[in-house]
Amino acid sequence: MKFTYKTRDVCSSEIHFELEDGVVKNIVFIGGCNGNLKAIAKLCEGMEAEKLERTLAGNTCGGKATSCADQLARAVRAARDGSL
Repeated sequence: MKFTYKTRDVCSSEIHFELEDGVVKNIVFIGGCNGNLKAIAKLCEGMEAEKLERTLAGNTCGGKATSCADQLARAVRAARDGSL
Protein backbone atom coordinates (compact mmCIF):
# COMPACT_ATOMS: atom_id res chain seq x y z
CA MET A 1 0.00 0.00 0.00
CA LYS A 2 1.26 3.49 -0.89
CA PHE A 3 1.45 6.26 1.71
CA THR A 4 2.21 9.97 1.78
CA TYR A 5 3.26 11.59 5.05
CA LYS A 6 3.37 15.36 5.57
CA THR A 7 6.46 16.06 7.67
CA ARG A 8 6.68 18.62 10.47
CA ASP A 9 9.56 20.79 11.67
CA VAL A 10 12.09 19.48 9.12
CA CYS A 11 13.41 20.60 5.72
CA SER A 12 11.62 17.91 3.72
CA SER A 13 7.90 18.49 3.18
CA GLU A 14 6.64 14.98 2.43
CA ILE A 15 7.68 11.35 2.47
CA HIS A 16 6.24 8.85 0.00
CA PHE A 17 6.67 5.14 0.66
CA GLU A 18 5.06 1.74 0.35
CA LEU A 19 4.41 -0.78 3.07
CA GLU A 20 3.95 -4.38 1.95
CA ASP A 21 3.78 -7.30 4.38
CA GLY A 22 5.58 -5.28 7.05
CA VAL A 23 8.40 -4.23 4.69
CA VAL A 24 9.10 -0.62 3.70
CA LYS A 25 9.79 0.06 0.01
CA ASN A 26 10.13 2.87 -2.53
CA ILE A 27 10.93 5.66 -0.06
CA VAL A 28 11.06 9.15 -1.57
CA PHE A 29 11.60 12.37 0.37
CA ILE A 30 10.29 15.62 -1.12
CA GLY A 31 12.63 18.51 -0.36
CA GLY A 32 15.32 18.46 2.28
CA CYS A 33 18.97 17.47 1.97
CA ASN A 34 18.86 15.58 -1.31
CA GLY A 35 21.99 13.44 -0.97
CA ASN A 36 21.48 12.49 2.66
CA LEU A 37 17.82 11.64 2.17
CA LYS A 38 18.56 9.52 -0.91
CA ALA A 39 21.09 7.62 1.22
CA ILE A 40 18.58 7.09 4.04
CA ALA A 41 16.03 5.84 1.49
CA LYS A 42 18.55 3.38 0.01
CA LEU A 43 19.65 2.10 3.41
CA CYS A 44 16.05 1.58 4.53
CA GLU A 45 14.82 -0.01 1.29
CA GLY A 46 13.44 -3.48 2.05
CA MET A 47 13.79 -3.02 5.81
CA GLU A 48 11.17 -4.45 8.14
CA ALA A 49 8.97 -1.64 9.43
CA GLU A 50 9.60 -2.44 13.10
CA LYS A 51 13.38 -2.39 12.61
CA LEU A 52 13.17 0.90 10.71
CA GLU A 53 11.17 2.46 13.54
CA ARG A 54 13.61 1.22 16.21
CA THR A 55 16.62 2.41 14.21
CA LEU A 56 15.45 5.89 13.19
CA ALA A 57 13.02 6.98 15.92
CA GLY A 58 14.36 9.76 18.10
CA ASN A 59 17.11 10.94 15.74
CA THR A 60 17.40 14.72 15.81
CA CYS A 61 18.81 17.33 13.42
CA GLY A 62 20.65 20.35 14.71
CA GLY A 63 18.69 21.91 17.55
CA LYS A 64 15.39 20.39 16.38
CA ALA A 65 13.52 17.75 18.35
CA THR A 66 13.12 15.67 15.19
CA SER A 67 14.81 14.93 11.86
CA CYS A 68 13.81 13.63 8.45
CA ALA A 69 14.86 10.15 9.60
CA ASP A 70 12.71 10.46 12.72
CA GLN A 71 9.83 11.68 10.55
CA LEU A 72 10.21 8.54 8.40
CA ALA A 73 9.97 6.40 11.54
CA ARG A 74 6.85 8.30 12.58
CA ALA A 75 5.36 7.89 9.10
CA VAL A 76 5.92 4.14 9.10
CA ARG A 77 4.45 3.86 12.60
CA ALA A 78 1.36 5.83 11.53
CA ALA A 79 0.94 3.62 8.46
CA ARG A 80 1.20 0.46 10.57
CA ASP A 81 -1.23 1.84 13.15
CA GLY A 82 -3.71 2.77 10.44
CA SER A 83 -3.68 6.45 11.39
CA LEU A 84 -2.15 7.59 8.10
